[in-house]
Amino acid sequence: MSATTLETEAGQHPRIPAADHHRDVNGGWLRPAVFGAVDGLVSNFALMTGVVGGAASNGTVILTGLAGLVAGACSMAAGEYTSVASQSELVQAEIEAERLELSRNPQGELAELAQVYIARGVEPELAHEVARQLSADPESALEVHAREELGIDPNDLPSPLVAASSSFLCFALGALLPLLPYLLGATTLLPALALAALGLFACGAVVARVTARSWWFSGTRQLVLGAAAAGVTYLLGWLIGGHVG
Repeated sequence: MSATTLETEAGQHPRIPAADHHRDVNGGWLRPAVFGAVDGLVSNFALMTGVVGGAASNGTVILTGLAGLVAGACSMAAGEYTSVASQSELVQAEIEAERLELSRNPQGELAELAQVYIARGVEPELAHEVARQLSADPESALEVHAREELGIDPNDLPSPLVAASSSFLCFALGALLPLLPYLLGATTLLPALALAALGLFACGAVVARVTARSWWFSGTRQLVLGAAAAGVTYLLGWLIGGHVG
């Protein structure tokens, strides 16, 4: 008798699997994609405005923007890969430790699982029965213990390659946005400024689609933060540009 059946017999509605009505918040690709795009746009636009503030030529601005795009995208991908891979390795080590404990002390782990349900308000007799049935299959038992004790799903771990690829591509796209007007022949910062402002607001609005924030609040917040970063680097470029070279 499954947990869903137990709940139904208790007079409650059957539980709907979480994936049916919740967003995917594991961060396999969404988090690095969003952060990559925003970081690429903000960092490369700020870098370019700093160079413009130092009275650099258009050729120098383009070279700076291209270098910032490539270096930043590679750095983001490498960092994301290392971060996710290290996290996955740690999780796998904890899962293997739990697997070993289940083989060495199955009764103790069964009692531990029952206590988890008792702590959540399930009657002791029912909690022990649920724990016994869930522990009948070793792999299912491992999955249940990983979820209840570690808070993870062994079958749904983020992929380092997916995270790195998402981060690389989205950073490159974000970094390309303020550079695009110069590549198309612009000779002033204004077209890049307008395009970057639209991009910043759009990035914030897209983030709002997967959060509880309103699109205008999230978009405006991202625009203000990006404008502040660009303003600081422009000021620094203007202050020290004449003393360099």
